Amino acid sequence: MPKLVAAFVEDFAHRQVIGALIGRVAGQLGIEVEVDWRNARRGHGQVVRELREYLRDISKQGNLPDLVMIGTDANCKGLVERSKQMPTDMSPVPTVLAVPDPHIERWLMLDGAAFKVALGQGCKAPDQKCSRDRYKETLIRAIVNAGVTPSLGGIEFAEDIVSAMNLKRAAKADPSLRRFLDDLRRALRGEGQ
Repeated sequence: MPKLVAAFVEDFAHRQVIGALIGRVAGQLGIEVEVDWRNARRGHGQVVRELREYLRDISKQGNLPDLVMIGTDANCKGLVERSKQMPTDMSPVPTVLAVPDPHIERWLMLDGAAFKVALGQGCKAPDQKCSRDRYKETLIRAIVNAGVTPSLGGIEFAEDIVSAMNLKRAAKADPSLRRFLDDLRRALRGEGQ
């Protein structure tokens, strides 16, 4: 029976990237998962609201997932600040936070070789600076430079990039990705619960 993951993310980009990473890690561990996307729209504030309602309801109903996964950009606030905003203490099951610092699009450009496999040309791993649309624009530019026209801002290639990604190398390049992958592996294996 697959492990049920209730997932709350702030938008389509998070759903695509985090969904691909959950599938990849679960596959490496030989664990079957089913992701129940509970929220994937309207940003960080909506994630917090819907997560709080969901946790309150499942605590009463007893219809529990195996894991709750929460994804929201750090937006230059960092993991500690974003973690404080999440009502994880209400959860009757393990929770995993995916908090890309500063934005999810950066994770897709951490492994230039994976980018090349997916799109035919590699990209340079971006620096880490706070700027609202910097990584969206950088991702689009890297895809256009590969001779491809992105129709969804480049996020449509997330699964292809993640499937080719050297997760160990990418995690070394980005502490927020490393933290998410480590926490996800532990939660899927049932460690520390």
